[in-house]
Amino acid sequence: MKKILLIAAMALITVAASAQQKFAHVNTSELIQLAPEFMEAQKQMMATQKEASDTYQSMVEEFNTKYSQYQQKVSTWTAAIKESKEEELAEIQNRIQEFQAAIQQELAEQEQALMAPLQQKALEAVNKIAKDGGYMYVFEVAQLLYVDDTKSTDITAEAKKALGIPANRTIETVQAEMQALQQQ
Repeated sequence: MKKILLIAAMALITVAASAQQKFAHVNTSELIQLAPEFMEAQKQMMATQKEASDTYQSMVEEFNTKYSQYQQKVSTWTAAIKESKEEELAEIQNRIQEFQAAIQQELAEQEQALMAPLQQKALEAVNKIAKDGGYMYVFEVAQLLYVDDTKSTDITAEAKKALGIPANRTIETVQAEMQALQQQ
């Protein structure tokens, strides 16, 4: 009899403990995109991309100019001049390819460096809200297939407030800002 009572008490404790578990979910991607620092990071990345594009374009123009000259004069050149000009064109092509590879890597590194502090700030805000709210788990909505809003609390709005993001700032307003920035 004592064994049955002990099992029943353990089951009751387990049920009571599980009933007190609180779950939450958050959209960290939205938090990062809505952060005021995000637009500054985007401006920096776009400036770097423009510089890279301008540099790439001037390299291509140099190649095209020299290639056009090559086509016009190739029939009048000696073998040594022709070989020299072909080597020069090949070197320009190699520089263009090396530049493309290097700039892609640099842009990815710059994006990571600019986004890391935003991600850290969002994570710290979520962790504080979770601890203060007594949540056992906080899930990222991008990783969830289904969320029962009656059993899990969306703390995205609370995290926005903690990060100082104005309530009227939305993904749509950020997208409009990005479009305006790209058109400049």
